[in-house]
Amino acid sequence: MPLALRPDAPRPLPAQRPSRAGTVAAATALLLGLVAAGGTAAAQAAPSAAQPAAQAPASPPPPAPTPQNPFGSNTYVFDPGMPVAQIQATVDAIAAQQVDDEMGSKRYSLLFKPGTYGTPEEPLIVQVGYSTEVAGLGAAPTDVTINGHVDVYNRCLTADNCIALNNFWRSLSNLTINVTGLEGCRSSANFWAASQASPMRRVNITGGNLSLMDYCTAGPQYASGGFLADSKTGAIINGSQQQYLVRDSSIGSWSNGVWNQVFSGVNGAPADSFPNPPYTTLDKTPISREKPYLTLDSAGQYSVYVPSVRKDPAGTTWENGPGQGRSIPLSDFYVAKPGDSAQAINAQLARGKNLLLTPGVYDVDRSIEVKRAGTVVLGLGMATLSAVNGSVPLTVADVPGVDIAAVTVDAGEVNSPALMRIGKAIPGAGDGPASSGVLSDPANPTTLHDVFFRIGGPHVGKASVSLEVNSDNVLLDHIWAWRADHGNGVGWTTNTGRNGVIVNGNNVTATGLFVEHYQEYNVIWNGENGKTVFFQNELPYDAPNQAAWQHDGVLGWAGYKVADSVKTHELWGGGSYVYTNVDPTIHATRGFEVPVTPGVKLHSLLTVNLGAGTLDHVVNDTGAPVSTDAVGVPSYVADFG
Repeated sequence: MPLALRPDAPRPLPAQRPSRAGTVAAATALLLGLVAAGGTAAAQAAPSAAQPAAQAPASPPPPAPTPQNPFGSNTYVFDPGMPVAQIQATVDAIAAQQVDDEMGSKRYSLLFKPGTYGTPEEPLIVQVGYSTEVAGLGAAPTDVTINGHVDVYNRCLTADNCIALNNFWRSLSNLTINVTGLEGCRSSANFWAASQASPMRRVNITGGNLSLMDYCTAGPQYASGGFLADSKTGAIINGSQQQYLVRDSSIGSWSNGVWNQVFSGVNGAPADSFPNPPYTTLDKTPISREKPYLTLDSAGQYSVYVPSVRKDPAGTTWENGPGQGRSIPLSDFYVAKPGDSAQAINAQLARGKNLLLTPGVYDVDRSIEVKRAGTVVLGLGMATLSAVNGSVPLTVADVPGVDIAAVTVDAGEVNSPALMRIGKAIPGAGDGPASSGVLSDPANPTTLHDVFFRIGGPHVGKASVSLEVNSDNVLLDHIWAWRADHGNGVGWTTNTGRNGVIVNGNNVTATGLFVEHYQEYNVIWNGENGKTVFFQNELPYDAPNQAAWQHDGVLGWAGYKVADSVKTHELWGGGSYVYTNVDPTIHATRGFEVPVTPGVKLHSLLTVNLGAGTLDHVVNDTGAPVSTDAVGVPSYVADFG
C-alpha cells in the first residue's frame, strides 16, 4: 500500500505510484466500461466534494459495564428503544476519533441488539473508521435492521487525492442494512470502500446497492481488495477494487473487475471468464465454516454461536432457516480485558474456558496456549495481541475443532520466531511436512477467521514467520499477513520478516489468503493436498539492491512457493505484484514457484507491475514479464499444470 499521510497534517506528498488500481487512465477506462454496460447509479453519479468529517465530541462517552454490557469501556451495546439521535451522537464521536487513526491503539465494538434502528425520516448513518467493529446480536442477520447506512468512505490525503487503499482493520457483520438517507451521490448506495482486513460477513443489503468503492469524492478513488462471505445483496458495484473474494453468498449482480475477482459458492455470481473479464468462479467452495458470532436472546443472555463445517457449499447459511452449529453460553468464556496477563488467560483456558478478547491491545510476554479441542477464541473490536520479548503470542495444540476468530497479532521489537503457531513446532519448521493426522479431524478442522498479522506499522516489529501451520486439517478463512510498507518502524533492516505463512500440515485449505511484503518467500506450502481459493500478494518494496534480494541464482523470491516434494496442490485466483521503489532496477524471476507434477494445478494467475521493478515470469518460467513499460497491465496464465 502507498504511504498514507494524515489529512490533518498536510505536508508535501511523495511521488505516488499508480498503486494497485493501475493508472488513472485505467481507472477511468473501467468506469467508462461500467457506464457502457448499462451501469448503476454508481457509474452515472458525478463525483462530489470530499465528505466532511462528522461534527462530534472529541471522544465518545464511555459506556458503563452492566449486565447488558459485560465487555468493557470500548464496547457499546445499542438498544432499539434508544433515541436515534443518541445513537447517532455516539457513533459520530467514535468515527471522528477513528476515521484517520490508522496506527492508533484505540479499539471499538458497536453491537446492536435485535430490533430496528432508524427510520426513513430519521435514518441512522454509521461511518466506520479504523479498528472498529459493527455487528448485530441476533441469531440471523434479519434480526437487526438499520434503516440508513453503515459506510466506509475514501480518505482524502489532499483535496484531489481520495483513496481507500489504506482503509484497513474494521468489520461489519450479522445485520440488515436497508439503504436509505443521505443526499445526492451519497444516497446512491451503501459504501464499503475498504481494502485488506475489512471483512463483511452475514450482511443483508436491501433497498439499494452495495458499492465497494467511494465514487463520491475526488479521484483517483482506488481500493485494494477485500472479503465478503455468507451475505445477501442486490447489485454490487466493484468499481476500482483490484481484487476481491466473495464466498458462499447470494448477490443480485456484480459490475466490473480490475485484476482478480474470485467467486466461490456464490449464487448470482458472474460466469467464469478469466482473464477477460478477470472473473474466477467456483460453483462450490471446497470446505467452509463461518466465523463464530455473539448473540443476545430475549432473556438478555449472551452466547457465542459456532457454525458447523460445510462441505462443497454454495449460498448463505441463513437464507433458508438457521444453519447448523452449537451455541456456547458466555458463562463458558473467560471475558478478557487489556491488562490481563497471558498467565491469567492460560489459567482460565486450562480450566476449560473459551476465550473472548474485549477491544484493546494485549501485551503478551509468553504464549497464550490453546490446548483443548473445540476451544473458541473470539476477538471483539479488532482485539490485538502484541508480542513482548520475542514471544509467540498464540499457539494451538494438535487438536481438532479449535476456532480462532477476529484477532490481530502484532510483532514486537524483539524478534519472534512466529506470531501464531498452529500445531506443535517441528525441527526445522518450514523445511518439510508435519505428520499430525491422528490428532486432527478432517470433518472438524481447526479454523482461523479474520486473523491478521502486522510486522511494523504501529511500531517497530520483527518476526521470522507470521503464521506457521503444522497441524493437518486446518482451514484458513481470511488471513492478512502484512510486513508493513508504511507507518512506524518501517525499513529493510527494521521491520524484518522472513516469511508470511508457512504450511507444513496436510489437507490445509485457505479461502482468502492475503500475504504481503515479506523478505523471502511470502508463502511456503510444504504439506500435501493444499487448496487455496484466492491469493493476493505484493512482493517487498524496500529491498535495497538485487544482491540483497536473491538466492541460489534466482532473482528475488516468489510470492507463493509450493515445495518441490509436494505431489498434490491446487490454487484458484492468484495475483503477485512488484513495486521495488528503493531500487527500481531489481528483478524477481517469478511470482509463483511450484513443482511440475500432475497433481499440482494452478488456475487464474496474474502478475502486475505497480510502478517499479520487473517480474520476469508469472509461474516458474511461464508467463510474460511485467515492467514499467506497462504499469498496471497484468500478465496472465489461465492454467498451469
